[in-house]
Amino acid sequence: MPLLEMLLRERYLTSTQLASLPIEQHTSLCETLVNSGTLSHQQLSIAMAQLFNLEVVEIEHFDYQSLCRTLGLRELITRYQAVPIKRNTQQLTLAIFDPSQTGLEQEFGFATHLQVVLVIADIRAIKKAINNLYGRNNPHINTYHKEIDTTELEQMVDLSQQEQNSLDELTQDDAPISRYIHQVLLDAIRKGASDIHFEPYEEHFRIRFRCDGLLLEAHHPPVSLGRRLTTRVKILAQLNIAERRLPQDGRTKLKLNDALSADMRISTLPTLWGEKVVLRLLNNTPSVLNIDKLGFTQEQQQTYVQTLKRPQGLIMITGPTGSGKTVTLYAGLATLNTPQRNIATAEDPIEMNLFGINQVQVQPQIGFDFSTALRTFLRQDPDVIMVGEIRDFETAEIAVKAAQTGHLVLSTLHTNSAAETLVRLNNMGIQPYNLAASLSLVIAQRLVRRLCPLCKQNAELTLEQASYLSVSHPQAVYCANHSGCEHCNQGYLGRIGLFEILPINQEIKRKILAQSNASELQQQAVAQGMQTIKSCATEKLLQGETSLAELERVLLFGE
Repeated sequence: MPLLEMLLRERYLTSTQLASLPIEQHTSLCETLVNSGTLSHQQLSIAMAQLFNLEVVEIEHFDYQSLCRTLGLRELITRYQAVPIKRNTQQLTLAIFDPSQTGLEQEFGFATHLQVVLVIADIRAIKKAINNLYGRNNPHINTYHKEIDTTELEQMVDLSQQEQNSLDELTQDDAPISRYIHQVLLDAIRKGASDIHFEPYEEHFRIRFRCDGLLLEAHHPPVSLGRRLTTRVKILAQLNIAERRLPQDGRTKLKLNDALSADMRISTLPTLWGEKVVLRLLNNTPSVLNIDKLGFTQEQQQTYVQTLKRPQGLIMITGPTGSGKTVTLYAGLATLNTPQRNIATAEDPIEMNLFGINQVQVQPQIGFDFSTALRTFLRQDPDVIMVGEIRDFETAEIAVKAAQTGHLVLSTLHTNSAAETLVRLNNMGIQPYNLAASLSLVIAQRLVRRLCPLCKQNAELTLEQASYLSVSHPQAVYCANHSGCEHCNQGYLGRIGLFEILPINQEIKRKILAQSNASELQQQAVAQGMQTIKSCATEKLLQGETSLAELERVLLFGE
């Protein structure tokens, strides 16, 4: 191999080191040298620069993101691990870590009609840049569509100027606007996004992804294409493209390639400058429904699982919107889902398709609400019932009665703590004796972003922070590296749950019957061993799972 011969000749590599190099499939020689510890990242950069007489640069000093989005060369960039960092009328400068790759200069030159100039950059910086552009690598995410660049988008006319021709084009999967939306979907999936926001404004249009709970700007197509983009999405969801004054909702499933499809819920909203469209990417992967992966402590998980094994009772899961209640519910249903059980769910909307479970979409606009669905379930010989949300007294009353008459009922409520849930149900009109007799377990939860284990940084709590968290000072913790790495989003990778689990024992039942307030219920729960969300958060912080900044964002620490 020419590169190996050059490294041996220039004594960057010895014969002994060569003989001990591991053979790694799908990994380049340069990556193997670094991964095996034969050369450090810095040594590799210096060696490549000297062997090929190239300049070494720091890729962070260049606006590569704007240039790469303009060029639209994702397939070449990811295949060769080469990032365009500078362009003029005659030359394109590529930052790479392996200049020995055959065909690299020719393919970039052919695609851009420019002379290609190579420079060397740190292998870590290259991978981080590609992750910033296109997200984490996924072997199932490869597109066979011809990529569309910004120049091609800008040459397209506005929908209003050529209405009929544009509509004909927007129904075609290989049209430029269709390929562009295809690219956006793939980028969102690569970055682990849960939602995609298409947002029109007076002078610009932006596309944002919600990654690990936070919105991040991802694309800025020309504002003149706003109507084309929203119309194409509405066509995919079979919505009324002529109706732009009223909100619409739909759902669709797109096959992106042979190994990947996207199940989406779509919502449109008329705004001042056009229709805003939000796509919710629905994750039907069974792995997300594993109770072991939710973030429970061993004791909390055991309590939840043991309560699920009971033949009857009411399990309530509470927290604000976006706190992961639905996943916790589905994880519980997944453990109960056997051929011997009849499980029915009433949801608005149905978030995931679960085989073996009778899932029902309620439609209040036609009179089919949660209470109606519950009444029907009780005539369908159910063992387990799940109600997406208890919103009114009627639904709460039927759920409580179902739990008292031999059914296991699971549902959600919007409250801030487990103790507040008991008070809320009482305030909704549920009599204390019925609540005490039916309720089995209350789970309150939040979601916080998990620190990237590969790039998290050391930090230290201040005296005030340590005092608030009731931990010793000084106490070493971790914080996010906001520059991130090739594996994460701005220093975070995924999310983890914070829970407080309140079993309804005899002491709590007495408090319910006495109509105690939330503070008194909380004190009793803590006295009998309940771990609060705050103490759970402190535990995750000290374990290095999350950061204080993330806890302050989600839990409003210090207020």
